[in-house]
Amino acid sequence: MQKIHRSLVSTLLFISVSFSVSAKDVTVMISGGFKAALEKLTPQFEAKSGNKIILISGPSMGKTPQAIPARLARGENADVVIMVGDALNNLEKDNWLQPGSRVELADSSIGMVVKQGEPKPVIKTDADLRNTLLQAQSIAYSDSASGRYVSSHLFKKLGIEDKVESKAHMIERIPVASEVAKGHYAIGFQQVSELLPVPGVAFIGELPEDVQYVTRFAGAVTAKAKNGQEGKALLNFLSSAEAQNTLRATGLRSVTTKLPVKQHDTVQ
Repeated sequence: MQKIHRSLVSTLLFISVSFSVSAKDVTVMISGGFKAALEKLTPQFEAKSGNKIILISGPSMGKTPQAIPARLARGENADVVIMVGDALNNLEKDNWLQPGSRVELADSSIGMVVKQGEPKPVIKTDADLRNTLLQAQSIAYSDSASGRYVSSHLFKKLGIEDKVESKAHMIERIPVASEVAKGHYAIGFQQVSELLPVPGVAFIGELPEDVQYVTRFAGAVTAKAKNGQEGKALLNFLSSAEAQNTLRATGLRSVTTKLPVKQHDTVQ
């Protein structure tokens, strides 16, 4: 009996050691819009695969050193990148990604927040939104895809570009909602999935559909990935049916087409 017990212990120990040896660290460089969803899905993926996810955060674009393209350019390691689809296209053109590894993950719309406890403006129509922006003491937007749309297109579409120019400010690297929560700005715009996780703000809603801008998030395995196979498995899991409820709960929209979208396809 004792011999059988020792044999069983040895077997279990061998299995445990073998499992730990085969487990891999999957390093993911990720922009803010998809981060909340991945953080919620990480325990499920790690339990299924035995691998561990290591997150490195950074904007999809912009001049900050923390931006994903800048991190890759200076030699930081990543197995997978998850970011705005247009920015991912640029990495693909510059040969930073494994050909054919791109996976479409989710779509993200732009929303607005105010500081918790402040009056909640109405933005259901273009007229509502225009009036809110004209009355706001200050406006904040991100340095990524959503912010570029707000500053370059939204204000023009509403016919108020010259009237809000002096009070509209781009926020680099950090979440826009965090600055609104501190009272630094009266209202803030960013992708809904980046606004919802931040405490201290009240989510007002999405932009009206006719002036909405939907950003596609996609992922790919990097050309220099150490654990590319495991990275591809992660992307497949994130795009699977079992991940969709979590994606939608964090403010993202399920992808309706698996093909990459072009800019004119994402502007409503």
